[in-house]
Amino acid sequence: MDHTHTLVIACATVMEEMQPLMPPGMRHQVFDFGLHVNPGQLRTALQAAIDAAAGQYDTIILGYGLCAQAMLGLRANGCRLVAPRVDDCIALFLGSQAAYRRQCQSEPGTYYLTKGWIEVGDTPFAEYDRMLARYGEQRARRIFRQMMGHYTRLALINTGPQGLGKYRQYAQQTAEKFGLRFEEIEGSDTLIQKMLTGPWDEDFVVLQAGETYLLEQFLPPAGSP
Repeated sequence: MDHTHTLVIACATVMEEMQPLMPPGMRHQVFDFGLHVNPGQLRTALQAAIDAAAGQYDTIILGYGLCAQAMLGLRANGCRLVAPRVDDCIALFLGSQAAYRRQCQSEPGTYYLTKGWIEVGDTPFAEYDRMLARYGEQRARRIFRQMMGHYTRLALINTGPQGLGKYRQYAQQTAEKFGLRFEEIEGSDTLIQKMLTGPWDEDFVVLQAGETYLLEQFLPPAGSP
């Protein structure tokens, strides 16, 4: 199968997991994870990238979930768009939206980390160090408690055979530092593999040229667990 007419667009943390699985010839474009802070800005950047690439590629795979509704309104201009039917990228790392839902039901107060998130450093824990330098310990801890007060567990998602090593140590030390229970949970590349090579079944929202992403397209299919 010729993958040279397919482009993958994803943020740095998701691309960390996708790139080793990409078929030969498939191209990719990495977006800054910080764009998630402003969904409108992320939507604008994604649309600009889609429009710029449409004449070069038949299919664009978006390594994003609904992501605070940043996907809504994106238009497939001159190409096909493929996106996973998930709330956010945690479901990608766990292998399915159903697996993510089970985690949320059993452990709702969980903050998730992956190797990619730790590498990129875009987490509240890294932000705490910046707040510490700026505001001092007392104010930094007060702000952090407001940000993270409802979390009770820090879960490191093991997303592959590569050793976690320093990432596990970082997550364990971070959990201890902030009074969170540490747990390592198994991830899965099932959904990422399907995203890259198909089949694009009910786990995905596929747009043909001229169509636009709508909220109802990301709702779970009828009868799903």
